Amino acid sequence: MKFASPLLRAILLQRYKRFLADVRLEDGRIVTAHCPNSGSIKTCNIPGNSVMVSFHDQPQRKFKYTWEMIQVNGNWVGINTSHPNKLVAEAIQSEKIPELLDYFDIQGEVRINKSSRLDLLLTGSPGRCYIEVKNVTLLEEKMARFPDSVTVRGQKHLQELIRSVKKGDRAVIFFVVQRQDAELFSPADDIDPDYGRLLRKAVKSGVEILVYQAVVNPHQIVLSHRLPVNL
Repeated sequence: MKFASPLLRAILLQRYKRFLADVRLEDGRIVTAHCPNSGSIKTCNIPGNSVMVSFHDQPQRKFKYTWEMIQVNGNWVGINTSHPNKLVAEAIQSEKIPELLDYFDIQGEVRINKSSRLDLLLTGSPGRCYIEVKNVTLLEEKMARFPDSVTVRGQKHLQELIRSVKKGDRAVIFFVVQRQDAELFSPADDIDPDYGRLLRKAVKSGVEILVYQAVVNPHQIVLSHRLPVNL
């Protein structure tokens, strides 16, 4: 996934109200950027660190800038949660995910009942495959972890994946680690023990877990390789 226009370098001043961040651009101006991440961004929300923001000059936008990534210990970390779905879909279409081959159709934001949607539905010779994609930024001792805050919505998605397997479909929980300094993935039980419990239950029920690392830089973000999982 390449960015449509060059990103702008800035310094993070503060993140607040979940979806807002004040940054100082290279020309000295302080602007408020949209923060497209509802989590805590723990281990990434570091005032004073370099960030990259995108600029969008649409009249309907109140905040013209979007916070895309932050540099932590020399590595860029992608915090924009709207990108992983695109990354996974592009990788599947390009046959870069060996575990998800032979699917000829990809649908996004698929409604599975009156109150729930899952991120992707693949259709092909293997049948139907439902995928829920999660963005991972939390890192502790080389271990990527999810979630970085309690996620009732994420727990609901796992339950929907379990139900999909029971109905005879394939189901995948796909974690995109938007940083290159992780070596392993594990659920953050200390932050959301219910999510960790449900993730293990889902895997035992037949839901597949895929964790892929992304190469993140100011020019593009692409999925790189699969990471091992410690449940």
